[in-house]
Amino acid sequence: MVSCIGRVSKMRGFCTFISRPLLFLLLHFTLVQCDITDGNAEHLKREHSLMKPYQGVGSSPSSQWDFWGSTLVTSSYVRLTPDERSRQGSIWNTVPVYLKDWEMHVQYKIHGSGKKNLHGDGIAIWYTKERLHPGPVFGNQDHFVGLALFVDTFRNDLHGMDRSFPYIYAIVNNGSLPYDHGNDGRNSELGGCSSEIRNKDHDTYLAIRYSKGRLTVMIDIDDKNEWKECIDIGGVRLPTGYYFGASAATGDLSDNHDIISMKMYQLMVEHTPDEDSLDWTKIEPSVSLLKSPKDNIDDPTGNFRSTPLTGWKVFLLLLCALLGIVVCGVVGAVVFQKRQERNRRFY
Repeated sequence: MVSCIGRVSKMRGFCTFISRPLLFLLLHFTLVQCDITDGNAEHLKREHSLMKPYQGVGSSPSSQWDFWGSTLVTSSYVRLTPDERSRQGSIWNTVPVYLKDWEMHVQYKIHGSGKKNLHGDGIAIWYTKERLHPGPVFGNQDHFVGLALFVDTFRNDLHGMDRSFPYIYAIVNNGSLPYDHGNDGRNSELGGCSSEIRNKDHDTYLAIRYSKGRLTVMIDIDDKNEWKECIDIGGVRLPTGYYFGASAATGDLSDNHDIISMKMYQLMVEHTPDEDSLDWTKIEPSVSLLKSPKDNIDDPTGNFRSTPLTGWKVFLLLLCALLGIVVCGVVGAVVFQKRQERNRRFY
């Protein structure tokens, strides 16, 4: 089975191939990603998409997007914050998402007059239980419930020099974890990548895909119609009925944080009868594997668990054990034979 989705105007997308029964033993745990030609406009969910000329944006009862704070809606972009200090802004979809498998494409631009390392703070893309709750985390509330993807342009952790900024990373939270500003969210980060996204002459893009428990984030910062992988992690559980939004914040340093479009696509994926029978609105956001930049971390709150042994890991462990037994047996036989020959010389 092949599941594909993309943006209509450009070749921006990726697809996941699931092995057939004949290749089950070899490819059961394998995912292959590739670029495709966009042509799935019929799967675009307009009620969850933000596009020019931004009709349906406002505070009226019929609006599908609502905004707050310093957000300015123009005919060309939605500016979450201007290049001014101490500003916060956000824009939120008013319609909850009841799709089990989806892909969100975000076209954005971060630019300003600040020189290197003198700009901040960045943009956050949200898929959360609650919407329009201003707070200290890139303009949104702390202890959020759901998924957040941060495009972080300012380094707070002066000791974490193994990560260069701007840095893009994801966090899944069930509401129990506070965002650690001092460490730039490092303690609860699922994974991430560095990306030079500021002051480009063109717009930049990211795609967030959630399908069958797998979260994948792809980026295109060079405007070459090519996705590059940033995050790919399995074992992620996200419910339906949450809201998409985007927020940004500035502090002592600032930038223009612009959203040009947010396009939501439905992924046509088959699920097992057991999966279909679940009440997906009752699922608690969680992830079975927390990948930190250094190693895996077991969170004491129980929000995350350490890595389970997959089929490939069990196979490799058994193979290594078998090879070790064979090597020990051969070495033992050689040593035994040499001792026997030595003993015969004395008789």
